[in-house]
This record gives sequence, structure tokens and C-alpha cells, in this order.
Amino acid sequence: MANHVRPKVDELNGALSTTPPAERPSSGWWRSHRSSDPAQWSLLDERLQFLAAFIRNPAAVGSLWPSSPTLARATLSNCDLRSARLVVELGPGTGAFTRVILDRLGEQTEFFVIELDSNSTLQLRRRFPGLHVVNDSAENLTRHVEKTGKKADYIISGLPWANMNPELQDRILDNIIDSLAERGAFTTFGYWHASLLPASRRFRVRLEKRFGVVRRSHVIWKNVPPAIFYSCRHPRVAQD
Repeated sequence: MANHVRPKVDELNGALSTTPPAERPSSGWWRSHRSSDPAQWSLLDERLQFLAAFIRNPAAVGSLWPSSPTLARATLSNCDLRSARLVVELGPGTGAFTRVILDRLGEQTEFFVIELDSNSTLQLRRRFPGLHVVNDSAENLTRHVEKTGKKADYIISGLPWANMNPELQDRILDNIIDSLAERGAFTTFGYWHASLLPASRRFRVRLEKRFGVVRRSHVIWKNVPPAIFYSCRHPRVAQD
């Protein structure tokens, strides 16, 4: 209504800071990381948090709306996370993909996420107790992977590639290549309307220079906005 005033960003953040963690799934990673307080994280809370992050830094977030469960399940459909030794998620935001990943991990799978936004980092730690959340840029991925003593079997990205300059894309992609195991896989999503633009075609070329196999999905219509994802395998040596 016309007399409604849009909440300020700090008011959104203040309200969200008291939001309880999500109800945990009953299988996968959470079997050994359950919380004694299974309070419900509401969908409205998640969307408000995502909106607040977008207002703070629209270029880093890339969308007004969090990814749908349908997109998360489709993107992860070819990832055998249960048998993986190490899985890394880049740019988890509010955790729309994170919750699906956690429910598919094996008991011995190591998993951590890298989130640049400090407020989103705090909310992820509250929402998923026990989750290793690194507050850093994906440009430093290799440094954090090396600390585990192993290479990543899967790197799953929610980063807003369309909002990055080519140099930043290259630095992050080279870190991804350096961090993947020989048979590792990288998957990332983007928005269908942006995939029609020249910048998206140039990003596809960047992927093909670094991976022997790059497959683009069909359009996931049950997402706002509609999305596509790339599945990339057979990593090559990082570009100079």
C-alpha cells in the first residue's frame, strides 16, 4: 500500500539476527550434527535476509530472490555427494543449496562453504550449527582447500558470474581448477535471460578452456527468475 514505508536495511538485518536456525533434515550430514533446538526457519525470513543482502550489495548477490529447491535439486542431480571426500560450496547466500547438499553428504564427507557477505555468513552459522562457513572471497578458494589436505570432488557455485568483470572470473575459475581433484566436477547456475547475452557466451568459453566437458542444462522454469546450470568435468591445468 502507498502508506507503507520500505524497511531500512539495518532494520531488516536487526530483525533477522534473532531468527532461529532451520529445522534440520533427518538424514545425511545432520545425523551427526543435530541441534537440540529444531526451531523452524520460515521461508519469509529467508527471503527477507536475501533481500537485505541484495540491498547491501546487489552486484555481489545478483538476484532479489533466493534459489528454489527445484533448481537446487536439478543442479545437484548428477553429483554423487555421498561418496565424496570433500565438497565446497561458493556463494551460498541464505543456504538454499546448502540445505540440499547437507542432506546428501556421506558420513565421512568434509564440507565447507565460502561466503563473502559478513551478514550472510553470520546467518548461515546460526541456521546450520556445526557447518564450517568461511567468510572470504572465492578468489582465495585454493588456500582454504589446501588446509584440508585433499582436493575437492565437487565445487558447487551460486556466484553471480554475470556481475563480475572478466579478470575476477578468471581468478576464481583458476582457483576452482587448482582445487579440484583429477576426477572432480564443478557445477554452477545462472539465469536464463542472462544466458542469452554476449557476456554469458564469453563465460561459457572460459569454462570450455578449463574443462574437457561442459554441459548446459534445460531451463529450470520453477525458479525466480528461470535458470540454467552448467556441469563441468575433466578439469585442465589453470590458465596463465
